[in-house]
Amino acid sequence: METKVAARWARRTAVLLCVAGAGAAFGVSSASALPGLGRAPRLPVRGPTVNLGCASPLAGAVQCFGRAIRPAQQAGPQIMPGPTGLGPAQIQSAYKLSGLNGSGRTVAIVDAFDDPNAASDLNTFRSAYGLPACTTSNGCFQKVNQSGATSPLPSGDYGWAEEESLDLDAVSSACPTCHILLVEANSASTAALAKAENSAAKATGVVAISNSYGGSEASSETSTDSAYNHPGVAITVSSGDSGYGVEYPAASRYVTAVGGTTLTQASNARGWTESAWSGAGSGCSAYEPKQSWQTDTGCARRTVADVSADADPNSGLGVYDTYNNCGSSSTCDVLIEEGVASGLDGWAQVGGTSLSSPLIASVYALAGNTASITYGSYPYSHTSSLFDVTSGSNGSCGGSYLCTAKAGYDGPTGLGTPNGTGAF
Repeated sequence: METKVAARWARRTAVLLCVAGAGAAFGVSSASALPGLGRAPRLPVRGPTVNLGCASPLAGAVQCFGRAIRPAQQAGPQIMPGPTGLGPAQIQSAYKLSGLNGSGRTVAIVDAFDDPNAASDLNTFRSAYGLPACTTSNGCFQKVNQSGATSPLPSGDYGWAEEESLDLDAVSSACPTCHILLVEANSASTAALAKAENSAAKATGVVAISNSYGGSEASSETSTDSAYNHPGVAITVSSGDSGYGVEYPAASRYVTAVGGTTLTQASNARGWTESAWSGAGSGCSAYEPKQSWQTDTGCARRTVADVSADADPNSGLGVYDTYNNCGSSSTCDVLIEEGVASGLDGWAQVGGTSLSSPLIASVYALAGNTASITYGSYPYSHTSSLFDVTSGSNGSCGGSYLCTAKAGYDGPTGLGTPNGTGAF
């Protein structure tokens, strides 16, 4: 193992020195040549991906929906030397959110298990991008257990900590002025997460709740729907990362199911273009009834998704997380990338519909309309304030809109992506 780690670290060092040398050759300082350092524009890294550590659930538990860029021929997520991928400025530019204010509104994040480093990692992320501090002491950030109390917190989990960092950083990117409540369930069971959901909905100031997890549909799911039935609070849920197919609770009739796109900078009036991400979940629920605002004719029951946002890890968000089982050395980075150690040790580029759900929850918070909306209905009557996504597919369904993006409504991207807050 020591020989393998040494060889891997030698290759990693050689790559970084090569990047720095290339920058010098073109008159660029080594700081700006390395991804995320200095003031040079940062572009997303493209490459193979790996599920976050919470994407392989135990029996009877749900999984999270996040994927990170990994080094070629390696098993674990790639640890970057600095901020990478898209950042707050790009997210706000793409969805026309720049200059909007969510002050006084709270976005809640519901996840499983504890991330002991959540507050400090959030502070590092926001500081790196020049965002205002969001701490417990200034009232912006709070972490509670599934009952809504600050203690005792559940046991830590390296994989779910990756998810929690992604969620916190996504909310910070789309709505830097929003307050954030992190509610940590005792486990990844449906019952524990349902209890956490109810606690989040009761918390003062919460206007939107993001849920970046799910599991296969079951005939009993409608009995759990009450946990997501909170009029006056927007509930967003990731549609899944396995392509065409329906997950729960995204299928719940009471939520906004959030699909995924690939977001790319473009030379057009918007400055960006999007296509359906191949990993986004979509389809026709086997059990949930259709709400009146859904009028598509190819599914007699609830159709997933409703709206969408960036989810492709190749156009993913730069995320900062340091909760791992190997420390903070360069050797730890190598062990993580080899898939030997768990967690992250700094910056990684992460996507999945675990990214798109907190982005949409943040847009709901920026809009400030949740007290008067009915579940996920509002976008259906305000489609002019969405960017229609008309290309891409997430699987095979005979060319149907259920897995193929098209003009108007489709499964992978729903009605489209935010063009400001008018649809929320």
